Amino acid sequence: MNQPKQAKPGMPPLRMPENLQTKYSNMARISHTPSEIVLDFAQMLPGVHPEVVSRVLMSPVAAKLFVQALNENVARYEAMFGPIKLPVGSSDLATTLFRNVQPPTPGEPPHLEEPPKDDPPASDEPSQEDKPPPEDKPDTPPSEGGE
Repeated sequence: MNQPKQAKPGMPPLRMPENLQTKYSNMARISHTPSEIVLDFAQMLPGVHPEVVSRVLMSPVAAKLFVQALNENVARYEAMFGPIKLPVGSSDLATTLFRNVQPPTPGEPPHLEEPPKDDPPASDEPSQEDKPPPEDKPDTPPSEGGE
């Protein structure tokens, strides 16, 4: 007989709605007001402008507790599966990850091409056409209080 997992003390059980949609995100933008932290999760794919797939608002206290819980879970993940290796050499993670990815030619199936072995390594500076469009200011409510 399958028994539901017991929640940790102090942690209420979570109900998953039947129509809950799972979203994949490989990019996040974080902004804030005096009373909220705003997390915009987006999908960024080669040749497509990034699109927000989910927005989460948290109180500053909840956000700080979330960061703590995320750090603890990443540490547990690395203890179980080994260190997570981050790309080096570029401060722009998107450029590092997608530098050699080109949008598919119309009519051809999409594929990733590796640069020829004898070419010099690509510059860490993206070309003008590879740079993402300037970000719009996030839609956040006006500051609360008299400042």
